[in-house]
Order: sequence, then structure tokens, then C-alpha cells
Amino acid sequence: MLSLPLPLLLLLSLSTSATDPDGAPVRLRDVGAAQELVASAEVVVVGFFKEDGGQGFQEFLSVASRLQTLPFALCSEPEVWQLYNITGDTVSIFRQTDSHQENLQLQERMKIDSDGLTRFIRTNELYYLTEYNDMTAVGLFSSPVRAHLLLLADKRSAGFAQLRELLRALAPQYRGQLLFVLIDGAVSSNRRSLEYFGLKSHDLPAVGLYDTQTDRKWLMQAQEVTTEHVQEFCYSYLRGDLQEQNDPPTSAATHSKSEL
Repeated sequence: MLSLPLPLLLLLSLSTSATDPDGAPVRLRDVGAAQELVASAEVVVVGFFKEDGGQGFQEFLSVASRLQTLPFALCSEPEVWQLYNITGDTVSIFRQTDSHQENLQLQERMKIDSDGLTRFIRTNELYYLTEYNDMTAVGLFSSPVRAHLLLLADKRSAGFAQLRELLRALAPQYRGQLLFVLIDGAVSSNRRSLEYFGLKSHDLPAVGLYDTQTDRKWLMQAQEVTTEHVQEFCYSYLRGDLQEQNDPPTSAATHSKSEL
């Protein structure tokens, strides 16, 4: 009989019990349970409500039943609230990729509806490899991590799945330092992103790096996207080597720091 190590068993238990079979969020009864859940997935959503039925409570349950690919939980325990600096009814998103907690304080909103709560979650739902679009752009550019490692690729291409897994595997090494972002070059609205790096569709796949604070960019010069090449590219930025180089030419197309 196959036996699994205890930490893996714990992770499997948390991932399968993040919501009840009927789709309802689990109840977090103590600090240990909360910490284990937050560490169990790349993105976790917790509703901190003092009482069931408060403002936004039913809307939270509705969204949890709709977005069942995400782990949702409820918590009313004071010691857990203190741990996460919660002072009133709040919906919090916990992210691994930048170790960030994004809060929506419900008592400060005059009206809460399911669609608005869904937008809040989708906007701040960042993963170890997040696909860039109009919704995730808000979360990406508001993250405390200001440097983005970009995979510019055509998702329809034959080798895309392998590239995606390569970047996903590397991203946790740079947690809190770099956000790994996928830009699908086959999407017409992303053409400006390619132009910003001086790329055409036939140049893909390519790997770039963008610093949102300084509005500077760099392209990885290696011809092949490999683990070693991407690691060296990342470390050259973190060491400061890239910053000493001249930036590649920018297209004349209009560019905004809130838009890649």
C-alpha cells in the first residue's frame, strides 16, 4: 500500500476540504487551521464575518458556490482576526506569489453585490504564472512586487504547454521578488505589448522583464527558453546587472505604466 508523507497528506486534506461537498466555504476555528489553509493553495479567499447574515454574507456564499475552483473559507474567531489584522467584516484574498493579503472591507461599502465581489476576486487572483488581461492587469500593477517576468508566447503554438510548465515551476523560487506573467501574443489586444518590446508574432516565444517602478524593460537574449536561461535572466535583474544595460528600443505606440 502506498503511504504518503504527513505534510503531503495534510495538503491533500486541505485542498479537498477547502469547500464542503455542497460548495459551502469551510469554517476556520483556530489560528492553526487558518494558517494551514492559506498555505495550501496559490490563492485562498476568506470571508471574515462576525455574524452570519451580515452585510455581504449571502453574496459571499453565492460567489463561493460560483467559483468552486478557488478555496473559500469563513472565519469569526477573534484570534484569527487579530493574526490577519482584521477589524471589521472583510473579504480577504491571500496570494502565495507575492505573499500579499488584499482586503475588501465591507463596512466601507454602501452596497455589496455578487458581481462586484466576483470582480474583486478575479482582479486580485494572481498565481505563480498569471495570464495578462484587462482584469488581472489591475492586480498585477497594484501588487507590492514591482518587477514582472514576462512570457510572451502564442498559446496555440505546439510548444506552449511545455513553456508554461517551465515558467510555473520556476516562479516559486522568486516569490516576493518577481511576478511571472503570461502574455498571449495571439490576442489582438496584446499587440501593443509585443510592440513595446520591439517584437512581432514571428519572434515568439520570448521572455522579457518589466520594472513597473522605473518603466524599464529588457529582453532575454538567449535564443532558447530553458530553465537555466530564464534563471540567469532573473538573477541578472536581481543582481542589478540588467539595470546597467541600455533598454531595447520602444515602439512609438502609446504606452501606459498600467498597461503592458
